[in-house]
Amino acid sequence: MIQHLTIPRGPINLAADLHLPDSADGSAPLRAVVLSTPGSSVKEQIGANYASRLAARGIAALVLDPAHQGRSEGEPRDLEDPYRRGEDISYAIDMLTAAPGIDPRRIGVLGICAGGGYAVHTARTDHRIKAVGTVVPVDIGAAFRSFSPDGPAAALDTLADARTEEARSGETTRVNWLPDTLADATAAGLTDIDTTQAVTYYRTARGGNEHSTNRRLLRSDSLLLGYDAFHLADQLMTQPLQVILAGRLGNTGSYDTGMQLWKLAPNPVDLMVIDGAGHYEMYDEPAHVDAAVERLTNFYVNNL
Repeated sequence: MIQHLTIPRGPINLAADLHLPDSADGSAPLRAVVLSTPGSSVKEQIGANYASRLAARGIAALVLDPAHQGRSEGEPRDLEDPYRRGEDISYAIDMLTAAPGIDPRRIGVLGICAGGGYAVHTARTDHRIKAVGTVVPVDIGAAFRSFSPDGPAAALDTLADARTEEARSGETTRVNWLPDTLADATAAGLTDIDTTQAVTYYRTARGGNEHSTNRRLLRSDSLLLGYDAFHLADQLMTQPLQVILAGRLGNTGSYDTGMQLWKLAPNPVDLMVIDGAGHYEMYDEPAHVDAAVERLTNFYVNNL
């Protein structure tokens, strides 16, 4: 069962889907998990793949579009603000704690890719979150800093000039998260397997969605460059942690990031590496997703 919900978030509303077990009748309050999804994705994509499977295993799962993206409200559009992404999770928990049929004492979070970093960052200070699950987690701040050929400080100088020009012209600039087509990727010399699989997932009928624009407001990048998803996690994120990684290493850095998180966390409970899986194959490849969700279900049942 899916309930389409609106989550109040200050002056705007977030669009969300609450996936519920078909057997839910309200007689016993349910464990619940809020999903924090990858950058550029909307709730009908990766989040739905995991939320529907968790619900089928008896766990309520809430997936939402971030503020400024998808069907959620917020201007300017296509803003990727890592701090607001974390706040989105807390607003979702606000709603769940008052929702009928949900046990407010048994709420966890599941973060995928960049959402893994957002989930950790939020769980540090929102201890209503009782368990933290991650799948191919990425610290998007560290990733953006590594992408800067002349270093992040130089990138911030360039972004400052661009923001000044936007203020003068009254126009905003958007950039692609990914090439729009495989042909565009090839023309740009991006032929590695991870980029190819990312484009194949997000920009084809396989995983594409009309509400996912594949565009990021350029002013997001200065926020991302200064973001540290794991700051103080070693001191503050005391909740049980599950880390699930793809065994095939690639250019996303999620394997190394997941291992860093595992070593950093005060309360690591379970580490799983899915042999042969690539980062983007963890988004929708049934065998890999099913294996991850089986492990996550055990984790949440034991820790929520």
